[in-house]
Amino acid sequence: MNGYAVTEKTSRGRAFPEKQHPYRSDFERDRDRIIHCSAFRRLEGKAQVFTPGLDDYYRTRLTHSIEVAQIGRTMAKELELNESLTEAICLAHDLGHSPFGHAGEKVLDELMAGSGGFEHNRQTLRIVDLLEHPYPDFMGLNLMYETRLGLAKHQTPYDKTQDKTFSENNCSLEGQIADIADRIAYNCHDLEDGMRARLINAKQLQNVKIFAEAQNRINAGAIKDLTIRRTRTAKAIIDKLVGDCLEASKNNLAQANPETLEEIYVADTNLIALPPESDAELAELEKFLLQNFYLHETLLQTTEKVKGWLGRLFDRLCREPELMPGYFQSFIPQQGLERTVCDYIAGMTDRFASKMLEEI
Repeated sequence: MNGYAVTEKTSRGRAFPEKQHPYRSDFERDRDRIIHCSAFRRLEGKAQVFTPGLDDYYRTRLTHSIEVAQIGRTMAKELELNESLTEAICLAHDLGHSPFGHAGEKVLDELMAGSGGFEHNRQTLRIVDLLEHPYPDFMGLNLMYETRLGLAKHQTPYDKTQDKTFSENNCSLEGQIADIADRIAYNCHDLEDGMRARLINAKQLQNVKIFAEAQNRINAGAIKDLTIRRTRTAKAIIDKLVGDCLEASKNNLAQANPETLEEIYVADTNLIALPPESDAELAELEKFLLQNFYLHETLLQTTEKVKGWLGRLFDRLCREPELMPGYFQSFIPQQGLERTVCDYIAGMTDRFASKMLEEI
């Protein structure tokens, strides 16, 4: 690994010291703890864009997280950084998402306006630091400092970090990889899913530069199978963006020539970044998806319903907290009623939230 990669020797370690594992590194253990935690399993039932269980051909938060990790691991390997740390951050970056996607997050933030609000990156830290409890000696997963830092500082155009737990201005290069891997993954895969659902089509996208170039690169006109054409187009965009990011990042690192992790932590800008032209092309695709896909009337119908669903659920649980499991009720004295109810709802899958609404 390069000198500016995070290693066990340069790490600030865990809040609760643990013995070394005989055949796994500390960051491999972080990755494995995330994979085995219940919050990670529940991502299978949380919407990326489409509701799991109703639209099973499309991405869920779980499959999205795995795809982000694949891109992140590839980039970390090429840049000679810590692959296990990168993978851990990528796999965990969406643990704090509420049911019903960004619509659910917005509703919970409104419901918690008087009690600190809700933001899924902060919620991810609550999960790994407090709510998960697989060990007898401490709450949470006791992840390495740099894993937690990467989760706290995670940012994309749709994720603006709000966490004040860490004093660092920036996270490690491995955390920066997770940011760009997430952005590449959700844009390309939402594009593919939106086309599969026939909410957007190639004709609408013909003036989006990065899409048109990808279609030319794969000779899309010669591919008659629409599924293959969609998939190859999305993969071509991913390949271009990852390649562009790797080249630009190598140049950034060569110019900055960081000698310590502290130099990376104090930097105002990321060294892992797309070149300006590629960033602009990806931003154009993001704008198209927002205007034509995420705000499509078919999806907005569900968004309007979510406010009523979660509002009723939140109100009922605040009035009758005994409806929550005893584990969550035990948090009320220290965490407060509203925050505990928010934690419980945020952890629900879309299906479980719908089922509970029917029951109450």
